[in-house]
Amino acid sequence: MAQNSKIEWTESTWNPVTGCTKISEGCKNCYAERMALRLKAAGSPNYANGFKVTLHPHALEIPLRWKQPRTIFVNSMSDLFHKDVPFDFISEVFDVMRRASHHRFQILTKRSGRLMKLSSKLTWPQNVWMGVTVENADCIFRIGDLRKTDASIKFISFEPLLGPIHNLDLDGIDWTIVGGESGPKARPMKAEWVTNIRDQCLSKKVPFFFKQWGGINKKKSGRLLNDRTWDQMPIRSEPNSRDLNDGSQSRQIVLQRKTALV
Repeated sequence: MAQNSKIEWTESTWNPVTGCTKISEGCKNCYAERMALRLKAAGSPNYANGFKVTLHPHALEIPLRWKQPRTIFVNSMSDLFHKDVPFDFISEVFDVMRRASHHRFQILTKRSGRLMKLSSKLTWPQNVWMGVTVENADCIFRIGDLRKTDASIKFISFEPLLGPIHNLDLDGIDWTIVGGESGPKARPMKAEWVTNIRDQCLSKKVPFFFKQWGGINKKKSGRLLNDRTWDQMPIRSEPNSRDLNDGSQSRQIVLQRKTALV
């Protein structure tokens, strides 16, 4: 488990489940699959099954041992709502997140239908942020599914962004992330796709985080958008309220750099 993640919008990763299967275009060049196969070849016991969905009960209570509050990406190497992850195990993950109330947990899924179906059966702690991946216009339905959940903070990850997405309904959405695909077979992302989403977010006062341009050399491509970084993040201080960190102070969700912790 990575205590210091290189993912720009989080601080640590926690993987009580590893492995996944591909369900949409965003999965084509999956970074987690590449990494899992490398870790299997290196003899890592958690990846003995390669990229096959595998539960790791021994890893469940790891966040409880981390005493310093941090932001934790849950299952960076899997999808918690994969059909092969039993509901009882998902419930155990949620129980750990509830008990580890000093942390902030971020979950992402492409399986929004199962998320929506199970939402009412789960207890949603305030420190759990729930997100869906929307890589192109064909996946917009996931936003509607997310909106029907009981998560305190709901967010969208447009990564890898593979096409333009217009006329977004951002009602009830607290945060957006945009990023280009990276790796040896990275598909290109056009600047106008990014700025269009950013402008829609600014118009609706939804926090916007630009992760990367991506490409074969993502470090060289960087993460500047119009000569600045966009690191807006939501921090809920009162229910159903929002604010922006670049001027407006009329409401109560204050956006801060990712280093800020509630």
